[in-house]
Amino acid sequence: MAGKIVIRGARVHNLKNIDLEIPRDQLVVITGVSGSGKSSLAFDTLFAEGQRRYLESLGADARQLLKRTERPDVDLVDGLSPAIAIEQKAGLANLRSTVGTMTDVYDFLRLLFARVGQPFCVNCASEITAFTVDQIVDRLLALRAQTRIVVLAPVEFTRGDAAERLHELARQGFTRVIVEGQMHDLGGGIPATIKTVTRLDLVIDRLVLREGIEKRLADSLEVASRAGKQIIKINVLGAEENESSRELVFSQKFVCLKCGSAVPELTPSLFSFNSPQGACPSCSGLGIQATGTKGAKRTDDAAPCGECGGRRLRKEALSVRIAGKNIAEIASRSIAENLEFFDKLEFSDARKIVGQKILTVIANRLRCLAQLGLDYLSLDRASTTLSGGEAQRVRLATEIGSSMAGVLYILDEPSIGLHQKDNKRLIQLLKQLRDAGNSVIVVEHDPETILAADYVVDMGPGAGVQGGEVVACGTPAELRNDSRSLTGRYLSGAETIAVPPRRRDAANGFIQIRSARARNLKNITVAFPTGAMTCVTGVSGAGKSTLVMEVLHHGVSQRLQRARRMLADSTEISGWEKFDRVIAIDQSPIGRTPRSNPATYTGLYDYLRELFAQLPEARVRGYSAERFSFNISGGRCEACAGDGVTRVDMHFLPELFVTCEVCKGRRYNRETLTVKYKGLSIADVLELTVNQALELLNSVPPVYDRLRTLRDVGLGYLRVGQSAITLSCGEAQRVKLARELARRSTGKSLYILDEPTTGLHFDDVKKLLELLHRLTDLGNTMVIVEHNLDVIKCADHVIDLGPEGGVNGGDVIAEGTPEEVARATNSATGGYLKNLLVDGII
Repeated sequence: MAGKIVIRGARVHNLKNIDLEIPRDQLVVITGVSGSGKSSLAFDTLFAEGQRRYLESLGADARQLLKRTERPDVDLVDGLSPAIAIEQKAGLANLRSTVGTMTDVYDFLRLLFARVGQPFCVNCASEITAFTVDQIVDRLLALRAQTRIVVLAPVEFTRGDAAERLHELARQGFTRVIVEGQMHDLGGGIPATIKTVTRLDLVIDRLVLREGIEKRLADSLEVASRAGKQIIKINVLGAEENESSRELVFSQKFVCLKCGSAVPELTPSLFSFNSPQGACPSCSGLGIQATGTKGAKRTDDAAPCGECGGRRLRKEALSVRIAGKNIAEIASRSIAENLEFFDKLEFSDARKIVGQKILTVIANRLRCLAQLGLDYLSLDRASTTLSGGEAQRVRLATEIGSSMAGVLYILDEPSIGLHQKDNKRLIQLLKQLRDAGNSVIVVEHDPETILAADYVVDMGPGAGVQGGEVVACGTPAELRNDSRSLTGRYLSGAETIAVPPRRRDAANGFIQIRSARARNLKNITVAFPTGAMTCVTGVSGAGKSTLVMEVLHHGVSQRLQRARRMLADSTEISGWEKFDRVIAIDQSPIGRTPRSNPATYTGLYDYLRELFAQLPEARVRGYSAERFSFNISGGRCEACAGDGVTRVDMHFLPELFVTCEVCKGRRYNRETLTVKYKGLSIADVLELTVNQALELLNSVPPVYDRLRTLRDVGLGYLRVGQSAITLSCGEAQRVKLARELARRSTGKSLYILDEPTTGLHFDDVKKLLELLHRLTDLGNTMVIVEHNLDVIKCADHVIDLGPEGGVNGGDVIAEGTPEEVARATNSATGGYLKNLLVDGII
């Protein structure tokens, strides 16, 4: 549907009453420096209004909730489609959520096993097959013409009732039984020799297989099924008198014919670790051992369940196989391995119609995940272990697989965590969403994505109060030619991040890792020069985080702490003695509740409370520093317990936080707010941006120092007391970096960073690099997991892993200066790096 999304008078957060028209059914990128208002426009205006209208269309209960939610501060939004937001958040904090369940692939896999899975006996491992009468007829008619058969029904008795049961069968018209190969006639009474048996075969019919026998054969099999409780025996006597006989046994239910074990009905629930029918009874489907009285709790070192071996399912579900694999074995393999497995999978004619349809859906979704650079993930990978970028791309794959049209998709930096090689496939999928009749709006800094867009909106010109305006909009070509656009100047080459004039050498030695074999690392040996900046690169899943965050960080940390328990593998680390501390800064949240914020995390909040406690008005009233804490009773608002918001359970939607009606989000009670510094209460100070607070508190050294580091890492636009649950993964990481930078450096620190450029504009990356170089020049060692080419080209040393992800990764492809890696013919990273260094090879 052609047209435009029209926005009039948007004033959300720092948006300055902007008017904007965005084309529908196009790929639109919203870009700009960090804090310029991109998310305020995309998520807090467009998506929030779309969600509000959705709730408005529901029942009375939802409309009651609308009264408690804030409408975006905008005069008009017109042309809005149903909106879906795919944000950059870490994996769901749900122990039962996996990649397979998030993408619905596991649901289709359960359906596949329920429809075409082959059960095996849990006791004797015999194959168990259930046949319909029609299938048995077809099997028998495939025998040679004139073959003589005897249709039998196995009958069981309890001890003492054999005679009575045989009389009953005789009254029903059955005349013969077979006991231990001998046929007995029931017409003349019950032979004494068979009165004490507990099992015999009732003769239903004797037939010769010839043309026209189908109806009588089917009728006989139906009678045998009823008498034998769905077990049918066939004595095949052959077409000639001298032919040896053989016995065929068919079951219409899943029962082992050798040991009698029954398989439960094959339904999708049997293969779900979230249902009582399928979950392992010992661990309730969590896959880990229960500890103490509180049951199972998943931790990094949790032991797998002793009964299911960590596979989460009961043994009956695990006994069902497809091509020799049970559902847990398939779920534990990488997406790349499963694509190969399913491409080669073939079904028999009887199962082909049903199985192939389900298989097509599964394969399409797996290919979508692979296109998004996630082919190294397994379907049983817990969602809690996914990075923000991985979780977002998993959700994106789910939306693409749903094949919806007429939807407004809003994405938050989907290129995070992607190598340039994978990024091209992401752009193709975004265009695929657009071509299916959807409007796609992407908040993004990646130059390839911006240049691939149909329309670009550049926000700015600065961050926070200096932002909130539309600086430029139009096609990528128009943006590049617009001198007002900072983004456009970087895209055109008018502004650049320069290659350093020199590379730091390894004069101070190395920290070396030998024989690293964790996860997919293939016994590699690497060296990181001390007192220098090293970038570890490679495609998604190549082993970067394993090498840096697990092997290097944990290994050095354990040695510095003189830990008794070293790494489980035989990894050797030398050179760690040069450091007095190791600081790892990843993208995990700084807190999961509204109480956590940049002020509390950096320690700034403690000094603010001390400052307010020393004010004359506070001293007269006897207020201590605790009075100004929203975590302690006394000074906080008790209606919301100092949260400033109340939590609303939305059931079928994500939980909602609503501003407290008593304190209006200010967290404190009235008496506490009467104490003011330069006319501002502590709640007012927490509402200031970092840049504003720097001007106000420049005479308070410990406060000023922490605020300055927040500004230096590109977070000058953040509010000092901004809730942690509103921070992106990249913002959370930079808050952590600011806390570490505020501490006094000894020049003997090992800094480990995981994609610190997440969420940063080109200009912010330049500022971050200046800060990292300053830290390195003090003698510290910097190791960075990174895809950003501007950071990589500015490093002193590069370690490129690959060649692919998962089992096809874990090798060192190239190592050396950026120039040396750029000359490596087998390095994908080097190929992209070469274009940036062609004019400045040192």
